[in-house]
Amino acid sequence: MRRMAPILRLTISTLSLMIGMVSISQANPDKGCKPPIGRALWHDRIDREQKNALKADGRPDNLFFAGNNEDINYFVTQALTSKIDLLQCRIESDSLTGDQKKKGYLLGLEKILKNFSQSFRNRQFTASRLPTLVETYEAAIEKDKRGLTIETLVDQSSYDVARVMLSSDAFDRNPGFKTAKNALVRKYCQLHPEKTFSMLKDNPDVPFRDSLIKLAGYKYPRLLYDFAAANNKLGYAIRNVDDEFIRTIAKMATSGGSGQILFPFLDNILKGHQKPEEIIALKDDGEKYYKLLVKTRMDYVNRSLNGEKILEMESLTKMLERKGQEIFIKKINDLHELPDAARFRILQQLNANELYYLVIAGERDMYTSSYVKGIYPLMMSKVGNRGDSLLMSVGFDRFKKFIRIAAGYNTLGNFLGTFPDGKQAQILMTAFVNNLEKSDGLEDGVDVADSYASIVETNKTIAIDMLNNTKLNFDRSAAEGNKRGMVIYNLLYKLFQSATDSSINLSKEFGIPPVYSLSYETLASADSSNRVVMQVFFYGDEDGRGNYAKFLPQFPASSWKKIEDNKNWIAFSNTKGKPLLIYANKPLDEENGDLDKAQEALNAYLAGKNIQPTIVIHRGHSYYAPYTISQIQPAAKIVFLGSCGGYHLIHDVLRHAPDAHIIASKQIGKEIINRPFIELVNKKMSAGQGIEWMSFWSEFKSNVGRVDGFDDYIPPHKNLGAIFIKAYKSAMGEESGEF
Repeated sequence: MRRMAPILRLTISTLSLMIGMVSISQANPDKGCKPPIGRALWHDRIDREQKNALKADGRPDNLFFAGNNEDINYFVTQALTSKIDLLQCRIESDSLTGDQKKKGYLLGLEKILKNFSQSFRNRQFTASRLPTLVETYEAAIEKDKRGLTIETLVDQSSYDVARVMLSSDAFDRNPGFKTAKNALVRKYCQLHPEKTFSMLKDNPDVPFRDSLIKLAGYKYPRLLYDFAAANNKLGYAIRNVDDEFIRTIAKMATSGGSGQILFPFLDNILKGHQKPEEIIALKDDGEKYYKLLVKTRMDYVNRSLNGEKILEMESLTKMLERKGQEIFIKKINDLHELPDAARFRILQQLNANELYYLVIAGERDMYTSSYVKGIYPLMMSKVGNRGDSLLMSVGFDRFKKFIRIAAGYNTLGNFLGTFPDGKQAQILMTAFVNNLEKSDGLEDGVDVADSYASIVETNKTIAIDMLNNTKLNFDRSAAEGNKRGMVIYNLLYKLFQSATDSSINLSKEFGIPPVYSLSYETLASADSSNRVVMQVFFYGDEDGRGNYAKFLPQFPASSWKKIEDNKNWIAFSNTKGKPLLIYANKPLDEENGDLDKAQEALNAYLAGKNIQPTIVIHRGHSYYAPYTISQIQPAAKIVFLGSCGGYHLIHDVLRHAPDAHIIASKQIGKEIINRPFIELVNKKMSAGQGIEWMSFWSEFKSNVGRVDGFDDYIPPHKNLGAIFIKAYKSAMGEESGEF
């Protein structure tokens, strides 16, 4: 076996360990411990798994690469080779252990190596812990063959070491095996408290079950609610825990459909501020229920500002958005062809605060006209055309989201102009940029990034102030030694500069794939035959069927060949230029499940042929977008969402396809705009050309002509929120859990 480069920096403890390992590597495992023929097969299996484990790092050599730390790489390699060899020898040469026991220990060693390889590839095991795992396994053998419990070893080990050791099956008959398995459950729940209920569902009889239910239930009431309703051992156990909080949630969970209606009000119900029967009485009156949600939200915000911890604020937020969309947004969107008076009649009953939260709820699905002609002017009129009064009345709740939406619909200047004192507006925009490092996740940062793209085109003064405030916040974060703040504000500052200075290379600055362009080679690289593959998603409503009917004529026989046309999907291949394949599901009936079957059939075909689309087109309303996104593969480099809005969908796209360039619209996509986009992409691909987004967008706009709604489409180079997420992920590392 090849040796690694000399290790220069070692502590005394690691040096002693290394000396021990060197002696192991010099040992000849076959000398004096050659296995008999009856056990040779077990040793051969271990040898095979040693070789497989060395390949688990994806490198074709005899060294295990766990990362850039040479010490760790050395120790892991030695553990996989010499240390395993010596352990085989010790098992084999032990005269006090019988044949079956030896086979069990050898089989366990094989399983440990298999488990290590698989767990390392799946990022479920840290390679640096392998030497400890091997040592712990050997210590467990010593205890087990003397009939001693292995429970203490499990208690002293990390969860992943203990898990792999116990999964070896070598100690199933050990007197401490059951208690060790229970200890493993406890370790897992301590490490992943959010998965406690899932673990207890599979292990409902652990002696400390009720204690774990209480710990996890108080921290994750929503999960407690979900598991309390189940008709299984865990559900029964939850419902019988002697705790008022647990009992209250369990009662909600088993109250039929009323539980979902009540849960957003959990904090007030527990504190006696609201009575369940009063809330249930409104469940069939969606408009009154929405009003109660807003009232409760404002109460929660006010109490939060006074330092009170509110239970399940997130559940109320989600229900508020859901009801706002269902009861108001969808209705006024659907009535977009009616006169404004009839279309917006349903909004008249809402006060300014309720309209404010409707803006937030409609971030993803609200048509431009629904906001500009309906919600926004009515909201401002009901607050006396005073934006400062509006924000104060809602306790500045989610004001960064509101500002982003206002900027996106070009009403921010108007809104700030309603402040009687210009300094107040300036203070608000300063607060908009400040303290982003203190917020949970990245949503506030994405809102700031997205808003700038609109602000820089409509209000240069505000844009300059935002740029300056971003620099001040970076300096503050640097002085405080706050890495997260430094990363966020450095990214935003460079992003803002790039909006007006095309010489800034965001790819080089942030260590991310190119932002302004995509080469043809990149788009063709996912296919083994170097073809560009596009997948188009259609849906079965009236608009979807109409779009599909207009889609087919885009592929005339003069330059396209139909290569498949079955009951579920259709496919075309160009006959001129570089190869381009286009697959699309048919817009079949949604109610009977035919549409789902069509999309599943196409996905199964592509997967079976190892065909990976790098261009994905969504041809449907915004409420269908999540279904398209859930089917996007990592190879996707262009994702065109005919209608999309906000952080959540961008976030979800990048989870599925981290390198995607996203084209989104702030309102419903229009066939008259979508079709020229597809045609221009097809033209570029057939010509073997890459895409330079700035020039592409100019040509695209020229092809579309003067069509109302084109400016609502956001090209990738102006989709600053998506760029911000990619850059933050790169700067903080893949392991960052915030993405």
